[in-house]
Amino acid sequence: MVFSSIAFIFYFLPLFFLLYYLAGPRYKSWVIVAGSMLFYAWSAPRFLFVILATTLVDFYAVRAMAGTQVAARRRAWLLLSVSVNLGLLCYFKYAGFFVSNVNAVLEKAGMQPLQWLQVALPVGISFYTFETITYVVDVYRGTHQPLRRFRDYLLYIIFFPKLIAGPIVQFHDFATQIPEHTRRDTYDARLRGLYRFIMGLAKKVLIANALAAVADDIFSTNGYHRLDTLSAWAGALSYTFQIYFDFSGYSDMALGLAQMMGFRLPENFNNPYTAVSVTDFWRRWHITLGAWMRNYLYIPLGGNRTGSRVRTLFNLWIVFVASGLWHGAAWAFVLWGIYHGCFMVAERLFLGRWLQRAGRWSVLYTFLIVSVGWVLFRIEYVRPSVEYMKAMFSLRSWNNVWMMDGEFLPVIFTAAFFSFITLTGVGRVWQQKVFFDAYTRKMHLVMCGLSVVLLVLCAARITSGGFNPFIYFRF
Repeated sequence: MVFSSIAFIFYFLPLFFLLYYLAGPRYKSWVIVAGSMLFYAWSAPRFLFVILATTLVDFYAVRAMAGTQVAARRRAWLLLSVSVNLGLLCYFKYAGFFVSNVNAVLEKAGMQPLQWLQVALPVGISFYTFETITYVVDVYRGTHQPLRRFRDYLLYIIFFPKLIAGPIVQFHDFATQIPEHTRRDTYDARLRGLYRFIMGLAKKVLIANALAAVADDIFSTNGYHRLDTLSAWAGALSYTFQIYFDFSGYSDMALGLAQMMGFRLPENFNNPYTAVSVTDFWRRWHITLGAWMRNYLYIPLGGNRTGSRVRTLFNLWIVFVASGLWHGAAWAFVLWGIYHGCFMVAERLFLGRWLQRAGRWSVLYTFLIVSVGWVLFRIEYVRPSVEYMKAMFSLRSWNNVWMMDGEFLPVIFTAAFFSFITLTGVGRVWQQKVFFDAYTRKMHLVMCGLSVVLLVLCAARITSGGFNPFIYFRF
C-alpha cells in the first residue's frame, strides 16, 4: 500500500486518524504501532514477521550491550546486531546479484553454475536496516541510552510514515520525540501536516505520474539506436523530473503524516536541481541518506581527517560506490555511484574553483550531469544506457519513434517551474512562508482551499486510471 493509493487515502488514513485522535495520550503510541503493522502487512504480510523478529533481536542485543562494561562483550553484541541486519539485507537484496556474477565467471570457465532460488525483496528493507544500525551504533558510542520499552523501539522502526521509503531517521533524532509527541499534537500541527501531505500527493500524482507515462513510453523503445535526439532528451528529462517529484512528493507526505501525530521528521530534499555543483546536489538530494553515509561510513573510514588528501578522496569515492549499491543490486547502480563520486572528487581537486567563477550558470552544469546520470539509474544496464546517451548527443533528426501528446509540455514546464523557482527571491520567500513560517488565520484559509482543490484533482486522477508507479518502493 502506497500513500497515493485509494486504499490508503480513503480507507486506511481516515480510520487510523479517527482511532488515533480518539485514543488517550497513554494509548496513542500503541495505535501508531498497530496501524504501522497493518500498513506493512497490507503490502508484505509474509515479511512482517521478519521485521518484528529482527527488531526483537536488536532490542535485547542492545540492552545486553549497554548492560556490560567489558569492551570485548560490547563489541560482540554490536557485531551480532549489525551482522543480523546486514546479513538479511545481503540475503534478500544482494545474494541473487552475487550468485549471478559468480555463475557468469563459472560458465566462462566451463564449470557448473550455482543453483539459487530468487527471493522476494521485503518492502523498505534498505531503509529500516539503516535505521536499526543507527540504534545499535548510537548506543554503542554513548550518543543515547537504550530504550526501556520494546514498544518504543518498535515504534521507531515500524513508524509507517517513514517505513517504506524514508526519510532515514537517525535514532537520536527520533527517540527524544517519543515521550513528548502528544504534546506537539496541536490543531495547527494537524492542519499543516495535512496540507503538506496533500501537496506531496499532488507532486506525486499530478506531476510525477504524468511524466512517468512519457518516460516509460520512451525508455521502453525497442533499440535505443532508433531514438532521435529530441525523444531521447524528452525521456531523460521526464525521468529526471519524475524521480524528483515522485520521491520528494512521498517525503512530503511522510513528513505531513508524522506532523499530524506530533513528530518532526527531517527534511529529505532542498531544491536539489538548483544545486551549483554535484557536491551541492548531494547536500540537497536524499539528505537523510547522505547524513547516514557521512555519520556511519565516511567518518568511521576517517572522513577528511586522515592526514592524506588521497585517502580522503578515496573515502569519499567509497561512500558513493556504497550509495550506488544501496540503491540496487546491479552493476549499473554501482557505476552510477562511481559516476557521481568521480565528479565529487573532481570538484574537490580543481572543478570546484571553475564552478565558483561560473556563479549561477553552474546550475546548468549540475543539472546536465545529474540528468545524464539518471539514464543509467533508469535503465539499470550499462550497455543500453550508453546507447541511450549516444542518442541524446548524436543530433539525430526526429523520426516519429515517440509522439508528443498535449499533456507533455504543460506538465514538464510545471515541473521545471517548481524545481527552479527558488532561484528567485520570490520563490524563496514563497517556500519559507508555506513550509516553515508560522501560519496566520488567513494563511490557513488559503492553504485549506488550495488543499481541497488539489485533493479533488488527485482523487480524480487516481480513480480515472490504474497507472500509479512509485520508484523507491522497490528499495
